Order: sequence, then C-alpha cells, then structure tokens
Amino acid sequence: MKRVFLIVLDSCGAGELPDAALFGDHNVHTLRACASSARLSIPNLRAAGFGNIDGLEFLGSVAQPCGAFGKLAEASMGKDTTIGHWEIAGVVSPEPLPTYPNGFPEEVLRPFREATGRGVLANAPWSGTAVINKFGDAHVQTGDLIVYTSADSVFQIAAHEDVVPVEQLYDYCRIARRILHGKHGVGRVIARPFVGKGNGNYTRTANRHDFSLEPPRKTMLDAFRDAGLDSIAVGKIYDIFAGQGITEHVYTTCNADGMVKTAAYAERDFHGLCFTNLVDFDMLYGHRRDIDGYANALTEFDAWLGAFRKKLGPDDLLLVTADHGCDPSYTATTDHTREYIPLLILGEAVKPVNLGVRPCFADIAATLCDVFGLPLETEGRSFKEVFLK
Repeated sequence: MKRVFLIVLDSCGAGELPDAALFGDHNVHTLRACASSARLSIPNLRAAGFGNIDGLEFLGSVAQPCGAFGKLAEASMGKDTTIGHWEIAGVVSPEPLPTYPNGFPEEVLRPFREATGRGVLANAPWSGTAVINKFGDAHVQTGDLIVYTSADSVFQIAAHEDVVPVEQLYDYCRIARRILHGKHGVGRVIARPFVGKGNGNYTRTANRHDFSLEPPRKTMLDAFRDAGLDSIAVGKIYDIFAGQGITEHVYTTCNADGMVKTAAYAERDFHGLCFTNLVDFDMLYGHRRDIDGYANALTEFDAWLGAFRKKLGPDDLLLVTADHGCDPSYTATTDHTREYIPLLILGEAVKPVNLGVRPCFADIAATLCDVFGLPLETEGRSFKEVFLK
C-alpha cells in the first residue's frame, strides 16, 4: 500500500457497549437515533456495508457490499475524544483521565488566577453554549475568565474576542496546560472564544483550539513518521496528539472544510497516512442533541464519500470509523456516550468481508502498521490477513 486515509466521524457510535451503565449510559445508540430522521440518506455507506455491521441492520444491509465492515469495542476506560483517538492510534488507557463533576479545586485555580491576573467564573460542568450565555455579561463587565468542564477530562476557557484577544486566550490555555499535569493531567485544555452584543446573546466562533496531553507512549503516528513516511493530520488530530508523530497538519473550520482538505490530499503524491477528524458530528449535533442535524451531516458525508472514492488509486486504502458515541436522542445528559465504533474499509485491494466485532480500537493501528510493515508496541491485533486480497 502507498496511502491510507483514516477518517473519524467524531462521535458516530454504533450502539452501547456492555459496560455502558458503568459510565452512566443506558440504551444509547448514536446511529439508531440518526436512523429515526427523515434527513438520513446514506446510499454510499450502505453500499460499502454500513448496514451489514452487526447491530446496524436497521440502516439497510446489502447482499454484496463493496467494502470490509465491522465494529470495535473500546478497551480504554473512557468515552472521550482524547482516549478514543489514542486507542485508535494504538494506545489503550487502563485508567480514566481525571474529571471534575464538582469543578476544579483551588490547587488548580489559584495558580491559574495568579498567572493570568484574571478571576474565574462558572467552574462547574456546563454546556458550552449555555455557559457563555449565563456568564457572558459578567465576563464582559469584569474580564474574569469563564472556566468550565464537562463529563469529559477537559478544562475549558471561554472568553469574548473583544475582551480577550484570541492569541491571548491561547496563552492562557498554555498556562493552564502547564498547571494541569500529574493527578490533574486532563486530556485537553480548550480555548472557547465567543462573540456577541450582550444580554446573554453570545455565540462561539470557529477559533476553538485544543491543547492536549501528550500520549504516554509512541503511537501509530510515530511509527509512520519514524519510518520516513508521511503522517498527515487534518482537523483537530494535531491537537489531540499534541503534535506528536505528525509530519504535516492543517486545521479545519467545519466538516465541509475537512472534507475539502482531505480530498486535496488525495490529489497529492504522498506516501503514508492521512488522518482526518470531522468534528461537527460531535460538536454541533451530538452534544446539542440535534437528531436531524446529525443525520443531515451523515447525508452530506455520504455524498462526499461517493466522489472521494474515485480519487483512490489501486494502492490506497480508506478507513471510516469513529472515536466514541454522542447519542443525539439521549436526554439524560448532553455528554458523550459509551458505544462501539463502526469500521468500513474501502479500496481496490479490499475483500468485502465481515470483520466481526473487534475487542479493541487499537486493532486499527496494529493493522495499518502491519500493512505498511511498521513496528508498533500496542495491545491491538492486526486483521490485515482478513481483508486484504
């Protein structure tokens, strides 16, 4: 193989895992929720075998799928973006990253206030859109920073772009990242800039930026880079891995932009990996519990997929998967949901086979490294021999 495109549909879960209740999730299923919407139309995904995946028959199975298909369980103790992507890249996390259901302690906030010279508002788990409308006016009046978290291992800082310029907000995030290590080593510190005229009427901008914890050991990305191959990151992949193992990256503003930039890489003569995250599924539709919006985003991806496949050469592979769930119909919380992730593999060298239910996301990393003949220490197991002609 010469090139592999690995595309993560952020949060596109394929049904709850057996241990979902331990994570507070009951009867969750992101794709089942999307199937309830009249806006879902995914003929290309169905043709590849999406509806042939165990438990996804409601999407519509086909007699002769053109891809290899299956789903994977999460071996890590988590259901967030960082842990999910790390596991896809070969690193299983047996311990969950720290979360703060009661807000951050003074041993974190005190040095943060001292280093930034600003006070702190909120300091609790919040919806990102709700927190800026609740505390936005106070922030504009005082200059204090809106600090909040969620069920995930995140320290989020929201600030109005006219009060705290974006680059200064990024500096504040770097300060927080230096403070948040050891037992307080959260997965991500996230800048959440917003705009608006006041009276609780604010909207977030596209200038979000994530400052991630570095993976604890080498990942699939390092394996590609260390072998002298390309390791390209599209979207927030660079931030998720703190730049580790990446040879080239480009940020994106939305799903459509991510698809355009991934297609542009398909026009290039590179050798190695192009790893893409499409974040809108999670950020705009999953967390906001927007079933129709989520379904429509899948429809848009499906239409793009049909054209993108024509760009693949005989030595190319395309993998489509997810990193966790975020069931838009689940009203108990607005957080991620503990689910299997789907997997489709397409390419001229791919046999249309059922990959079954794999026990670990890291099987993806093990397989891709096996395909390219790269060494990688991982709990994952390769299934190259199952699907490659």
